[in-house]
Amino acid sequence: MWVRSFFRSMLFGVPIGVTFLDTVGYVARVEGISMQPVLNPESTNTDYVFLSRWSVKDFNIQRGDIISLVSPKDPNQKIIKRVVALEGDIVSTLGYKNQYVRVPEGHCWVEGDHTGHTLDSNTFGPVSLGLINAKAMFIVWPPNRWQSLEVKVPEHRKPVSTQI
Repeated sequence: MWVRSFFRSMLFGVPIGVTFLDTVGYVARVEGISMQPVLNPESTNTDYVFLSRWSVKDFNIQRGDIISLVSPKDPNQKIIKRVVALEGDIVSTLGYKNQYVRVPEGHCWVEGDHTGHTLDSNTFGPVSLGLINAKAMFIVWPPNRWQSLEVKVPEHRKPVSTQI
């Protein structure tokens, strides 16, 4: 009898769980130093963040959001970066092939907070909005770091000109 109950629970539980992870969000481990000091401020601890798929389903992102996206350099890798500029904005680059770049339609400019220790749009250019798969909302682990993530662009990295 317990076997039958177990299979019934699986029959309903698995599709609900998969739908939740696919639609609402999931918790992910953040590796590396590219988003220091906001994420992984100490090399000895690793932050875990809640990534909301729901909040990016219509590509409604804003400057300062921390997002998860498929790496333009390696499609098998997911990276986490901050949105610095949106389509139409002009951004001053840090070592990109042009000193100033106008972000094309359907794209955004992303950067890690730890300038000089990150592979970001300064390496691969503007990123297609279609590569974005989630928005980081909260640090959920370790417990002493529980907090929501602030939406802000560092003062020294604001776009030169913004499209409203």
